[in-house]
Amino acid sequence: MAAIRMIDIAVNFTDGMFKGLYHGKQCHVADIATVLSRAWAAGVDRIIVTGGSLEESREALAIAETDGRLFCTVGVHPTRCTEFEESGDPEKHFQALVSLAKEGIQKGKVVAVGECGLDYDRLHFCPEEIQKKYFEKQFELAHITKLPMFLHMRAAAADFCEIVEKNKDRFTAGVTHSFTGSMDDCIKLLSFDNMYIGINGCSMKTTENLDVVKGIPAERMMIETDSPYCDIKNTHAGIGFVKSAWPSKKKEKYDQECIVKGRNEPCLVRQVLEVVAGCKGINDVGALSKTLYHNTCRVFFPHDLDSAADALLVGGNSS
Repeated sequence: MAAIRMIDIAVNFTDGMFKGLYHGKQCHVADIATVLSRAWAAGVDRIIVTGGSLEESREALAIAETDGRLFCTVGVHPTRCTEFEESGDPEKHFQALVSLAKEGIQKGKVVAVGECGLDYDRLHFCPEEIQKKYFEKQFELAHITKLPMFLHMRAAAADFCEIVEKNKDRFTAGVTHSFTGSMDDCIKLLSFDNMYIGINGCSMKTTENLDVVKGIPAERMMIETDSPYCDIKNTHAGIGFVKSAWPSKKKEKYDQECIVKGRNEPCLVRQVLEVVAGCKGINDVGALSKTLYHNTCRVFFPHDLDSAADALLVGGNSS
């Protein structure tokens, strides 16, 4: 059986929960270092930290610079797109994103434009027209930087696919992360070359969700936690396939040897892998992890694939 190596493509390390803050209340110490050591021990060997606004993207880059295995995205989440207009100068705000992305590329840390897209479940944060306008604008960022896209689509498949179709020549590849859509949505997304689908706990709540996951080819899939959100709960349809577990304690009884109950973290991407394997009827979880790892490298770390191919050519393949 192949060894399990995983890349978690979506971790919100800028979220207050990783600073020990819950609803404005300090419950425990900041613990990213502890969370990371659990992830590395679980077989995660790279993590992409999500940026969701200009300010958050700056913070994501700063976090990514603390460890060689951390990378990040730069972009504006659909629910935050009002920040372009509120800045007083949308173009200047956009240019600040471009500068930040270029700085991060130079540092070898920024691997995608995002998180950007459309979210019609939360229009109270940002109206549809503004979301569409600045989703489209961020393809310009991908075009300028030659970066792939880290995408968000919630209850907006028709408009989302229309905008992607219109801009498909302006980006190299992408992943629609935290996918919770229908099989029809999935088929539409997979009709775009180089579009992958990101699966996490939110993608596996119901038996209908599991049927969709089952139908996504492993060659077009990536896995993620989207932590601290989207953990696999005991009420989720996929829970029966989960094999690995970590001791947990409530945030008020914080213990660094345990995960915080109800807070997702990157080590739990292992459970996502197990549910994907389980619902697809795949026994060799290691082989599945290798496929997903390869997909992720193809989009976000293409130089790794080149060096792996070079190693094969010189007979340096030790696996």
